[in-house]
Formats: sequence, structure tokens, C-alpha cells
Amino acid sequence: MNRIFILALLVSMLTTACQADSRVNPTVTSTPTLTLEQMIPTPRYGIPLLTPTKIIEPTATEILADTSTPDANETQSNATETLTPVLDEWMKQPVIPPINSYVSDIYKKGLLLGNNPYAFSIFGDCQSRPDEFFGIFETDQLTFNSLPQNLQQTVINFTGSFNRESSTSQDGTTPGGLLWPEWHRGEYGCSLTETPVTCELRTQRPSFVLIQIGTHFESRNTEYLRAIISQLLDAGVVPILATKADNRELDNRINRDMYLLATEFNLPLWNFWAALSGLPDRGLYVKEGREDQGAVYLNTAASEIHRMTGLVMLNAVWRAASGN
Repeated sequence: MNRIFILALLVSMLTTACQADSRVNPTVTSTPTLTLEQMIPTPRYGIPLLTPTKIIEPTATEILADTSTPDANETQSNATETLTPVLDEWMKQPVIPPINSYVSDIYKKGLLLGNNPYAFSIFGDCQSRPDEFFGIFETDQLTFNSLPQNLQQTVINFTGSFNRESSTSQDGTTPGGLLWPEWHRGEYGCSLTETPVTCELRTQRPSFVLIQIGTHFESRNTEYLRAIISQLLDAGVVPILATKADNRELDNRINRDMYLLATEFNLPLWNFWAALSGLPDRGLYVKEGREDQGAVYLNTAASEIHRMTGLVMLNAVWRAASGN
């Protein structure tokens, strides 16, 4: 099978699995119960940074496997296991944690390396693209005007990043895809010899990266994420890890692993999952024509909480890192 055929097959499979919805999201009659004040962090403490691992690059076969649903027997077995209290800790974390001083060390290193203090990037799938997530802060004046002054300052500081398309935030993006040179298809100013992560670091020079990989599961996801985080730290970029809303894998392993990685590297974790507890069905719905994926898409209320808590998290990390 040649590389062109593999690439075409990959793009077809991934865009089907996570594609922006052309319909208006279903509205809900209830309003979110969380306010910005309720998102204020509660105390949490990190542990010392562990030694990062070397960068790895997955094969095309492994990337294709990212879109597959876990084996039914394995999934059922994992779903029925009782997690230990340690592994359940991620559920108890605040939506916005206290930000430790380590982010400032990373940020200052990045400035010395030439990173742009007015730029951030997003590593994510379809629900992290501008039209689904942050773009409105740059494109809608009324939304911008409705923000508290401190959040308006954050939007002004990072103007140009909120409504930006990139190689690292596309339909169907997985951790493995971020490390695969062919994922960006030579678009977004990327060369065919560099991975989406390397391309984004070169073209955007971000000081911060928000990592919110969605519903896709593959056994090496955590290994890939560890490699991505290590590359960001080497480049002086502050990684912001995020949990997701759904539990398609049935045992919450993706959110659990995000928490464990945040703890391992002493990094901030935006616990978006916890922000949806006040919504019916956690603000998730089943998209027509994609019933096999289950309830993994955010409705209108959940999308609003998504972008607002994401902005609050970016604001908190930026101010802690830069001293603003």
C-alpha cells in the first residue's frame, strides 16, 4: 500500500469520526449552573518534574489504529474494573487549578528561545477548531464586550491565535497524528519532513499550548502525549492539559491519563469534565447519522462552558507565567 493511499484512507476515516457539524447544536432549556466565580480554583499541589522521554514518531499503521474502537471484550472488562482511589483523583480536581511557579520557568526559557509572548496554539480535534471553540472571541464584538476586563485583556494579548486554523487542530486529530509528518498534508505552511507539532512550533512560535485531544483511543496515546509534552518543554512552551467531556472508551482512561501526565510533569490541568456536572447528560448529545459514536458532541450550553472555562484557564496560566 503506497503512502498516498494510506494518507487518503487516513483522512477519510478521521474526518468521518470527528467532523464539524453543519447543523445548529441542539439547545437546552436549562442554563449552566456554574458561573465564573464558581470556577475559582481550590487547593491542589503538584509533584516534582520527572525526566521527559525522548521524542518518538508513530508509523502510519499506528495512526490509523487511533480511529478504531477498542475491542469489545477488552472495553467491557476495563469498564467494569473498580479504579483505585489514586486513579479516581482526576474526578476530584477543580475546573481551574492553582497554577504553580514552574510555568513561569518554562515561559521565561521560551522567551529566551524566541517564543512569541502574544501567541498560543491548540492541539485538538474538531471541537477545538475556531468555529467550534475560541474563534468567537475574535469574531464577535458583543461576546468580547461581555467578558470581564481581565479576560478581555487576555483576548487582546493573544489576538490572532483564537480564530486561527492550524495543522494541530483539525477534524480527527489524535496524539499519534500530531507526531506523523503526513497528517498536515503539506498545508498550513508545513513541510513534508516535519510533524504537525514541529511545524506549529516553527510557524506560530507559541508560548502556550492547550492540549485537548478528544474521543479517539489507541493503546499508545499516553506514550505519544508524553513525547509531545517533552518536545514542548524542550522548546520552552507551557503545555496546558485538558480533560474531555465524554467517556466513549467507557473507563475514563483518557481523562485519567491526562491527570497522571499533568501530575508527572507538574503541569496545569484544565478539568473541563468537572465543569459539566450541572448539565443534563453532561451537555452531550448523539449526532444524527453518527449514532455509533454515542453521546460525544457538545450541545449549546456545554459549548459555552467549554470556551469560557478554556479562556479562564488560559488567562490563569498566562498571568501566572508572565506575572501580568
